[in-house]
Amino acid sequence: MRKVLTIEVTPRFEKSFSKLPEDIQKLVVGKKVLFEADPFSPKLKTHKLSGRLKGLWSFSVNFSYRILIEFLGKEAVLFHDIGDHSIYK
Repeated sequence: MRKVLTIEVTPRFEKSFSKLPEDIQKLVVGKKVLFEADPFSPKLKTHKLSGRLKGLWSFSVNFSYRILIEFLGKEAVLFHDIGDHSIYK
């Protein structure tokens, strides 16, 4: 069985999360559980970023929202931000 990841969050992620509508916050909690169990689940569409964000990854919450992440080794991840595609800018 795969070990569950440790997830840390930045203050920016916390601030962005707190501004989300309640229904999206609930969806994020469910996706976080899925991510902890399998960060590369096809349901998350986890992918590497390039350019200015090289070294970071992203996964989908739904069609509009993404979570910007950084792998901190094999067992830990840092959630940098959450939002629509504007978080990539």
